[in-house]
Amino acid sequence: MHLISAAGLENAILHFGYAAVFLVIALESAGLPLPGEATLISAAIYAAATHALSLPLIIMAATGGAIIGDNIGFWVGHRFGFELLLRYGKHIGLGEPQLKLGQYVFAKYGGTIVFVGRFVAVLRAFAAVLAGANRYPWGKFLLFNAAGALIWATVYGCAAFWFGRSIHRFMGPVGLGLGLLALVAIVVGWRIFKQQQAALQLEAERAYPGPLSAHV
Repeated sequence: MHLISAAGLENAILHFGYAAVFLVIALESAGLPLPGEATLISAAIYAAATHALSLPLIIMAATGGAIIGDNIGFWVGHRFGFELLLRYGKHIGLGEPQLKLGQYVFAKYGGTIVFVGRFVAVLRAFAAVLAGANRYPWGKFLLFNAAGALIWATVYGCAAFWFGRSIHRFMGPVGLGLGLLALVAIVVGWRIFKQQQAALQLEAERAYPGPLSAHV
């Protein structure tokens, strides 16, 4: 559920232009339930239809909002996230062994998670917080986050601009295809992960021996 309606989004773009694109995407990236992707697409379609906005500036606003918002989310996760997980995670099945394994996996594959998270609706608002909570190095986070934000803003902005009001004709089959590929990847990845889980937990214990609180 989003905090802004479709009519409110259209009105914000009409009256505030690039500032609306920047702010909505920044707030969504920081963790609020706002339609960041829809804002980018709507602004690009509006630019194509009216020429009142510039596509390169829309892409710049979206990229900047994504980077700044994600860095806010990263700081929140880094400052508060892991302590809360250590204290209350066991109540939702995330005991210290699971958290230790999560930290180890994020340390090995965190860049991929940060980059891909920009293109996945569920992850877009939380990947940065998870990166901060798992103590992912900020320099690497910034690199993968900025790359993902720029490519995401460019691909979706250009697609919406060039295909205009008929964007759904393009995004429909492409979105379905990507969704099916993502589903297959998740199933295969999950099976591989379960097969390797015991070995990974041993590696995680060697990487973070003793209480996990000593490594955060």
